[in-house]
Amino acid sequence: MQISRIRTLSNFFVLSVGFFLDMGVCTAVQSELRITTIKQAPYAMPKGSQLEGFCMDLLSEVAKKLGFKFKVQLVKDASYGRQDENGNWNGMIGEIVRGEADLAIAPLTLSAAREKAVGMTKAFMQTGISILLRKDISEGPGLFDFLSPFTAKTWVGILIAYLGTAACFCIVARLSPYEWSQPQSEQNRFSLLHSLWYTAGALTLQGAGPHPKALSGRVICCSWWLFTIVLLACYFSNFSSSKTSESTHLTVKGFEDLANQDKIEYGCLADSSTLAFFKNSKIPLYRRIFEHMERSKSFVPTMDDGVRRAKEGNFAFIGESVSLDLAVAHHCELVRAHEVIGMRGYTIAATLGSPLIKNLSVAILQLSEAGELAYLRSKWWASSCIADKAKSSAVQPHSLKGMFLILSLGLGLGALLAVLELTSKSRRSAAEQRKSYCSVLTEELSLRLRTSNANKPQENVDNDKEKCEAL
Repeated sequence: MQISRIRTLSNFFVLSVGFFLDMGVCTAVQSELRITTIKQAPYAMPKGSQLEGFCMDLLSEVAKKLGFKFKVQLVKDASYGRQDENGNWNGMIGEIVRGEADLAIAPLTLSAAREKAVGMTKAFMQTGISILLRKDISEGPGLFDFLSPFTAKTWVGILIAYLGTAACFCIVARLSPYEWSQPQSEQNRFSLLHSLWYTAGALTLQGAGPHPKALSGRVICCSWWLFTIVLLACYFSNFSSSKTSESTHLTVKGFEDLANQDKIEYGCLADSSTLAFFKNSKIPLYRRIFEHMERSKSFVPTMDDGVRRAKEGNFAFIGESVSLDLAVAHHCELVRAHEVIGMRGYTIAATLGSPLIKNLSVAILQLSEAGELAYLRSKWWASSCIADKAKSSAVQPHSLKGMFLILSLGLGLGALLAVLELTSKSRRSAAEQRKSYCSVLTEELSLRLRTSNANKPQENVDNDKEKCEAL
């Protein structure tokens, strides 16, 4: 009987302890959590008395899913977290270890040393180590770079305009009596070959005689000259712009290129995980890079200093690819190398053994699967270089559609004037010869558009007549 009482009391004691422990955990989750972060764009940036940025939006989404309130404070020593020789931690990791904060949300890199000191969640963003440098560090021009100011469609349009103008010159020169008054005895100056040569000469601003005498030919000539001037202005302007912003082929494509040259200085953040990666690496190439940075003391104190030195030129800043992408998005003269090494993740840190770790990791995975993390990335990493890219892009056909229209109108007007000149002469000839207007116009057209006899000298025509009479 006494044994059963003891068992009952022990069960009641165990249940009571479990109940109070559960109440403590629930209270901890539901109470206001102290969040530490660091001021860095675009993760956490001041906006009045509040903070905004990627990490602040992420914190709000996670808090909604887990149902807790929070209060954000900036880390006192403006440091992420580094362990000294005595084993003490500074920065956000130190505040978590000392119990001054419950969570640290920032671009905190997941590392083995930090994992031993605090609890870390699943990564909410993947990053690596890459190189940031100016765009004008480039290789020599390509073989056909002179074609780059215009697109392929634009070049095709220019070729069609050239051939169409030459053909129009040839036809108008045949039709206009002021250009070719005597088809029986004169040789047509504007043959198809000369029309092609004359149009090409105008395209290169050199000119090639003889020039048209008739009004119709001069209208076409002026239209083509205007088209040529605008075309060349667009070409040279865009060619110069593309040369100053040319950066598609970098001399420094990766870390091997960086280590094998001595013209560009390079460095990374002091006391950073990037520096620790090169310092602790067993790969000879990365060890060489670390030894060079150590020897030249090319470390920078902040991310902004690294970006500033890269903008000034002759300096390559080694840093985390996500941060470098942000610098490229805001500074159009910079570019990031394609090679990325040492992939790692950014996580949220909490007290070691905290029950929040698992729940935070699940919430992060849910946000990733729902596309919320990708949306926040596109929101805060939006590029401001769209306008500059458009300025240096190749000229599209629609950019010159006004000039193509003016050229078409000029060609049409020239052809119409040539027809009017021919009809005017035919009317006068019909009145003088007392023939019908239609018969005279038909004869003129047959003489001018006939290619076999149109260019025969008069003596050849007379010889043909004599042969006919002899027969």
